Amino acid sequence: MNWLPLVVSLVSGGVGGNIAGAVMQKFNLGPVGNTIAGLVGGGVGGQLLNMITSGGAAAAAAAPASGMDLSSILSSVGGGGIGGAIVMAVIGLIKAQMSKA
Repeated sequence: MNWLPLVVSLVSGGVGGNIAGAVMQKFNLGPVGNTIAGLVGGGVGGQLLNMITSGGAAAAAAAPASGMDLSSILSSVGGGGIGGAIVMAVIGLIKAQMSKA
């Protein structure tokens, strides 16, 4: 297994979660909460997008070093950042709704 796409997805997810928290102050979970939610969303989102864009297992078998090319890295950054922002926003929305009750 190539770890580079996962690490890139996790880092970009953490960054995406913190950026989303700064933009959406209403759903902000604090720096630690934003980072943790971003890491979860980045890991899941980055891996899903990486599987979709690489064509799944067939592409991985055909090109074992596919984790090092630029398109794979950019895919991991995009999927991780967006996934991290989405998960942070969803958790922030749930937290905001629970605090109203």
